[in-house]
Amino acid sequence: MPVPQVEQAVGRWRAVLDRAAGWGVPAHVTVLYPFLAPEDLDEQTLTAVAEVLASVPPFTTEFAHVRWFGDTVVWLAPSPDRPFRALTDAIWQRFPQAPPYAGAHTDVVPHLTIGHDAPRRALAEAADAVAASLPIRAPVDVVRLIAGTPRPDGWHTIREFPIGG
Repeated sequence: MPVPQVEQAVGRWRAVLDRAAGWGVPAHVTVLYPFLAPEDLDEQTLTAVAEVLASVPPFTTEFAHVRWFGDTVVWLAPSPDRPFRALTDAIWQRFPQAPPYAGAHTDVVPHLTIGHDAPRRALAEAADAVAASLPIRAPVDVVRLIAGTPRPDGWHTIREFPIGG
């Protein structure tokens, strides 16, 4: 889910601390990754995604806290996080062949990455700077399906889906 409302706070940090930003991936909260291979995204599949997302009401979230996964990933916590979890569960139920993070985590924590796998000092500086810009409220009414390769501007939008129909 793209969250353009946070770009002013996180954009400069993501540009240097989140390699996905250079690939063209916007500030976002992931619904389901990895999903299906681009060649498997036919109209029937895209229609099924649209149907699932149409059944979920739009909502508003607030990013008020910076959190960490260990010492290597700094991120924004959406609140409430339950609607994000429900979206992940709904898509995963419809596409059980695509478990979140390939099944690597038992608890999928909704988050918006600021930076990762960088020196702790750089991540902490980003965390402090972003925290000073919080809270940020954002409507959540669209899910963007993107795909690509790990190269500059290698990711692109396949389709945007409104949530709640």
